[in-house]
Amino acid sequence: MQWFMIVANDVADSAPLRARHRDAHRARIESMTREGRILTAGPLPIDPGDPERGLSGSLVIAAFEDIEAARTWAEADPFRTGGVYDSVDVRPYKPIFGATG
Repeated sequence: MQWFMIVANDVADSAPLRARHRDAHRARIESMTREGRILTAGPLPIDPGDPERGLSGSLVIAAFEDIEAARTWAEADPFRTGGVYDSVDVRPYKPIFGATG
């Protein structure tokens, strides 16, 4: 297994779509967390000091067999298939500091 960083950028005004698909999105991440495959995951706030401004995307750092498996997983995410994400970028990741899995 290798670590990959998945950075997803939301469409404008994504809050209603996020709410609609949140449970399914979180269930996938929780499943991988139980398998020990999530290093970190969470939303990217537009302005951390003002939660009313909403979210701009998501970050997931997770273990996959290869980059194609990571891309396939990212493209099947309910936030992607449900129209929350405008774009998704998958890159290899090498943890050095903090949690190193």
